[in-house]
Amino acid sequence: MCETVRKDRYLFIADGVPRVACPSWVRDHIHEMKGYRHWETDLKSFIDFLLAHQTEEGFFYEIVTHIDDGHATFVDKDCVLYDEKNKLVYVRLELEADVEYLIVEGAVRIYKATGDEKWIKWALPRLEKAIDYITSAPKRWDAERGLVKRTFTIDTWDFTYGYPATNRRISEGMPMSIMHGDNSGVYQAMEQLAWLNRRFGKVRKAEKWEKRAEKLLESINKYLWNGKFYTHQLHLNHEGAPGVDETKVLSLSNSYDMNRGICTQEQKDKIIGEYQLRRKTSGAFAEWFSVDPPYCPGFGDVTNRRHLAGTYINGGIASFTAGELARAALNCGHEEYGWDILCRLRELVKRDGDLYFLYHREKGTNEGGGPSGWGAAAVIEAIDEGLAGIVDKGVCFDELYFSPKWAVTGLKKVKYVTGYEQSRTLVESIYIEEEDRVTITLGCTSKQIDCHILLPKGKKPSKVLLDGKKIGFETVSVRDSEYVDFSFFKGEEKKSYTEWVAQTKNRIEIVF
Repeated sequence: MCETVRKDRYLFIADGVPRVACPSWVRDHIHEMKGYRHWETDLKSFIDFLLAHQTEEGFFYEIVTHIDDGHATFVDKDCVLYDEKNKLVYVRLELEADVEYLIVEGAVRIYKATGDEKWIKWALPRLEKAIDYITSAPKRWDAERGLVKRTFTIDTWDFTYGYPATNRRISEGMPMSIMHGDNSGVYQAMEQLAWLNRRFGKVRKAEKWEKRAEKLLESINKYLWNGKFYTHQLHLNHEGAPGVDETKVLSLSNSYDMNRGICTQEQKDKIIGEYQLRRKTSGAFAEWFSVDPPYCPGFGDVTNRRHLAGTYINGGIASFTAGELARAALNCGHEEYGWDILCRLRELVKRDGDLYFLYHREKGTNEGGGPSGWGAAAVIEAIDEGLAGIVDKGVCFDELYFSPKWAVTGLKKVKYVTGYEQSRTLVESIYIEEEDRVTITLGCTSKQIDCHILLPKGKKPSKVLLDGKKIGFETVSVRDSEYVDFSFFKGEEKKSYTEWVAQTKNRIEIVF
């Protein structure tokens, strides 16, 4: 998976400064950051460039490409900036509603990986301006319902129903809709802005962002939750595709919604249950849908047969959906299902030698259509934060949430290492499961560690030892799974890399 992400690395030069993009569409770049944030040595230069070129209105460009790229002709002049000096063009595909919240997500990941407080403080007002823009501009914000809107597209994609792919505008008379994934992304961004402000002592501003997020979530659930999952599109000025009930269309952003903090446990159970049901009933080789059912006979400019049912994002099976779904399942009491997804993905990689962006709905063959690194990065994060359960709650792992799920795999001995190359921050865990105990050695520089460790089936802890000494704990049930919870605080300054290598690791023993 790491090699698949690495292949999407792209370099461009502006004003004599090399800029690293992975790749050069910001959407792909941010989604793939879930993987390359761990090893990339230049995390800031592309996002830094986009932040510096934020428009007065507050929106960001999403594509940086050669000056004669055709995408610059797909939108009006206010969404294009020509850079003759560098022979580059910057483009915002106007219909897109995900760019601003994605850049917030990317900036927060950069801060966590680098610890560059000066940079994130410079970026913060630009990030806030962007979310203010997306939640107020008349072409992007439905004031009546308090939700972000876009043209009628397939989930987060960039072509409008009934229009040719060369038109990525928002023009008078175009069909407008509300898509749940845009709004879960903005909700996450608001919570991230609150987290940043609170971290820097701006409590009142943090509270304002939290209140805005709470209000947005109320609208999301009021207008978009249909009792089983989030409705694909809520149409505003049109009736949608003929013969299609949007409340029955399960779209890819449902897998993202579960990882962005908008879902209750009950909602996660319902969404995962719907995916599991459609795995049995859809006839597809896997349930990692772009959309299901597909739009028939097609979507977009159907007169030129561009996106027929079951092709591309109109019903193809997406590796990035699989990764997001696996992470959500592993983190909400559906561990066996999450592990099953990872095992099926592993078999695909064994078969093909790689992971593909999209697969044929029935045959399971490569459909292409986008960067495979997007899916690979989602799988990396599912393993990293879901299976290995290593979550950076702070910055450079100064606060660690540790929730390994190795008990579901059948593996008895596992060594797992992760961290950030940029800040030389490592987290190493060694898991050993025996009949009478689970032993975990945990090497990290974290000052606070909150543990939520999955127990092997049928096992009950009698005591928990930390470096040979008893500590308090509690057992917690998540659906049918049992976890042991406890926290400990090291209360010391972060060690250097050399000191970390030499330090004594924390030895956790869960005795049955």
